[in-house]
Amino acid sequence: MTQLQITAFGDPSVLKLNPSLDKVPADGEVRVRICFAGVNPIDAKTRAGLGWAAAQNKDKLPWTPGYDVSGVVEKVGLGVTSLIEGDLVCGMVGFPLSAGGYGESVVASESELVKLDGVSLQQGAALPLAGLTAWQGLLEHGCLQSGQRVLILAGAGGVGHLAVQFASAYGAEVVATASPDNHGFLHALGARWMVDYHDANWPAAAVAEAGQVDLVLDLVGGESGKAALACVKPGGRLVTVPTITAQLIKDAGAAAGIEVVGMLVHPDQKQLSQMLVLLRQGEVKVTLAGEFALAEGALAHQAIEGGHVRGKLLLRMPAADGYLG
Repeated sequence: MTQLQITAFGDPSVLKLNPSLDKVPADGEVRVRICFAGVNPIDAKTRAGLGWAAAQNKDKLPWTPGYDVSGVVEKVGLGVTSLIEGDLVCGMVGFPLSAGGYGESVVASESELVKLDGVSLQQGAALPLAGLTAWQGLLEHGCLQSGQRVLILAGAGGVGHLAVQFASAYGAEVVATASPDNHGFLHALGARWMVDYHDANWPAAAVAEAGQVDLVLDLVGGESGKAALACVKPGGRLVTVPTITAQLIKDAGAAAGIEVVGMLVHPDQKQLSQMLVLLRQGEVKVTLAGEFALAEGALAHQAIEGGHVRGKLLLRMPAADGYLG
C-alpha cells in the first residue's frame, strides 16, 4: 500500500509517495479502503507550513494529509453498530490533526462516516469538508434566515459553489464574487447577482447591484475579507473561514461596528447525512473539477493554489476501479 505524505513544508514537490501498512481498527472504528480523497485548500496550506494544522504537526513529518474520503468498509472494530463490511461510505476523517485521506486505506471513527446510498463515490469524497464548511458557516455561525441576503466570496470554488446552493435552497438571496467566466455557472446554481472580484472597487459594485447584505461568508480572507465589510448592513455579520487572517478582519470589523465571526469546521454526522439527502434528491450537486491519481497529488495542489478551480478536485485510488461500474 502507498500513501502521499508531506515530507517537509514547502512547495508541492515535498509531497512524496511512501509505503503504508493497513491499521487494525480499535473499538468504535472501521478501516475504509479508500476509492477517492477530496483535495482541499487546507491541505495545500498545511503542506506550505501555514495554519493551525501545520503548527501542530511540524514535529510529526512525514505526515499524510487528506480529510475527505469515500470508499468501502473493509474491517469493523468492536462496538461498531451502524456499519458492516462492504458498506460504501464517505466522511471527513481525522480532522484536524490525524487526517490520512491521501492513502489507500484509513482507520476512522464510526461517528465520522455516513453511508453512501444512492450517491456516487466521487460526490461522496468531494462533499464532506467543503459541504460542512458551507453549512456551518451559513447556518451555525451566520444564523442565516430565509429572505435574507448573503454575499459569498469565491462563489465558484469548492466551498463557495455549495454555499450558493445551500443558501438558495434555504430561501436566501445570493450575491457571489467570481470571475466573469463563472457568472453563468453561479447563476445556474441559484445566485441572483454576480460581481467580478477583479474590479478594484467590487464592494461598491456589489452594493450598487444588490444592496447591502445581512451576511457575508468570506472564503478568501485578507484584504478581500476586510473589503467585504463595506457590503454589510448595520446589524449584519461577516463569517470568515481562513484562520490565518481572521484576527485582521475581526479588528477591522470592530472598527466598523460590524460583527465578525471566525470559524473552524467540525465533523457532524447528522449534517453530512442531511447534505447527502439533498444530493440524492438532486437539489444540490457537487461540481467536480478533475481527478488525479494519488501519485499526481502535487499537480492537484498546484491547481488548487492557482485559485481558478471550479468546484472540487479528487485523488483517485486504485481501489476505485473495483467499485465503479
